[in-house]
Amino acid sequence: MKRRHFLAGAGLLTLAATFTVSAPSIVLAQDGPIRIAALYNLTGGMSSIDAPALNGARLKAKEINDAGGIDGRQVEIVAYDTRTDQGATATAAQEAVSADVVAGIGYGDTTFVMAAAPTFQSAGIPFVTSGATHPKLPEWVGDHMFMTAFGDDDQSFAIADYAIDELKLDNVMVWTDNSMDFTKALSTFFKERYAERGKTILEDVSFMMGDTDFSGQIARLKALDPQPDAVFISAIPSEAGVTVRQIREAGLDLPILSGDGFDTPLVAEVPGPDLANKVYFSTHTYLADDRPEVAAFIAAYEKEFGTPPENAFAPLGYDAVGLIANAIETAGSAEPSAIRDALAKTEGFKAVTGEISYSRATMVPPKPISIVGVDGGTYSVLSIWRPESAQ
Repeated sequence: MKRRHFLAGAGLLTLAATFTVSAPSIVLAQDGPIRIAALYNLTGGMSSIDAPALNGARLKAKEINDAGGIDGRQVEIVAYDTRTDQGATATAAQEAVSADVVAGIGYGDTTFVMAAAPTFQSAGIPFVTSGATHPKLPEWVGDHMFMTAFGDDDQSFAIADYAIDELKLDNVMVWTDNSMDFTKALSTFFKERYAERGKTILEDVSFMMGDTDFSGQIARLKALDPQPDAVFISAIPSEAGVTVRQIREAGLDLPILSGDGFDTPLVAEVPGPDLANKVYFSTHTYLADDRPEVAAFIAAYEKEFGTPPENAFAPLGYDAVGLIANAIETAGSAEPSAIRDALAKTEGFKAVTGEISYSRATMVPPKPISIVGVDGGTYSVLSIWRPESAQ
């Protein structure tokens, strides 16, 4: 990609938020605006989760600046649309680290984080992914990589446990998008948990990103003997609604299970309310939670954008900016190295999507996970799962 994809006006904004200051005054390293790069797929197959994430980041920005900034300094988010394209992602990352930014945020998918974050690591600039969930990300990228979300191991265990304990499902078929790191990891951890608990994976089939015809997978499902109690589909948002629609149009009414790739309005919009039934997925916790951070976020988002948050990736974008701003305040500096060190020491940060602490050796925050059910096109939080280290 030769030309730069830069969102002027809509994407270049000033950021900030309200914080608790531990010292009488914070003296930052420089004057002038604090610039944070925001890399998201605002078009293409990942847009239904990345666009809400950028909206959440914008909302946090507005709140920070409305409160006077960080010690009077404004923060600019420099936003790039990387179009669900890895080449565009790599180009945007190179441009961002050359644009005098102190940190980067972005993405709800591991593959795109891996196309961007190593560039920030090499430049000594921290990168906070708002929604990518592969638990190996901090290990793969390095000590400047931070996660706002839980890991795929935790969310896979959560939906597997719910399927066994609440839905009483013994035999499951697995469909996996074999082109994405996130989807492959999600299936791997789900199958691991299901086997550990003495249950059976009847068959494991694959497809590739961009596929739109799932008749082959459906035919294999129908041919299984015994028939599976459910199908687990490890997919990205653009595949979520299509698979639900085609399974239901084939006359199959078995439960459909997944992870946070199904946390998209497409699950209801593509098949329509009559077919969007008996769908269950694990995702980030904030809906049906009575914490004050959640209520304030939902009200502010709806006021700002005229619609409730589309999915959990909206508050994750909000939380990613909050983590960076909190680190700047804690460090008393907006230098990238100081932000990185403060981020690494984050403990008990009151995020909308749950408290964030980097207490594990993996640097993956142990966070509660919601199980969401979809029936008649309506989404409901059915259960909250908590990893052992977050009890």
